[in-house]
Amino acid sequence: MRGEPSCPKCGGRVRAPGLFADSWQCAVHGSVHPLQPVVPPSVEALAVVVKRSRVPVWMPWPLPVGWLFTGVVCAGDDRGGGRATALACSGPGPLGGPGELLLIAEELGVGLGARYAGIDGPDPGPYLSVDGPPHAKLLASGRPTHLWHVDGAPGDRAVFAGEARGLWLWAIAWPETSALLMYDELVITDLRDAGAEVELVPCGALSPRILSP
Repeated sequence: MRGEPSCPKCGGRVRAPGLFADSWQCAVHGSVHPLQPVVPPSVEALAVVVKRSRVPVWMPWPLPVGWLFTGVVCAGDDRGGGRATALACSGPGPLGGPGELLLIAEELGVGLGARYAGIDGPDPGPYLSVDGPPHAKLLASGRPTHLWHVDGAPGDRAVFAGEARGLWLWAIAWPETSALLMYDELVITDLRDAGAEVELVPCGALSPRILSP
């Protein structure tokens, strides 16, 4: 399933640093942090992303009953490390049927979260209605974290975004009813702090949501 790095904003081909540019280049978006190819979910693949990432790798921990880790991807290269991560979990939805949850951490301007959210990027700021109270609350590495609805996303998903550790945090749920998970103060952990517990993560089949934003 290995492939070539791609643009995190549009999925297009990227050109590696060379004589005329010292960064990865997309013909549409210019300089980008390359999105690395998706590989089947495994503890080993997860450990590689966790080790190289410069941003959190968020996962609900403990996972909701019946839920599994179903994929992870990062944007960045060996030189600069991971500048965005997206981790997928799948399991029984709160109202029945299958549910999917994608948690994304990224630096400003990377654009990976906006792509998964189905909105024009690169960042959620223009789409957040932050005048009122937050629409969801998480515990992110033990810290209360507020999230707001992201307007303009397709109707098949619920999209929330906010800030954690000085970076964007996106939470995207399919179908929209799976967002009920977000209303129960979901606890998420940065797997960079989890140590050997990463080896205990239960793995499922690769989520199509992370494979094709």
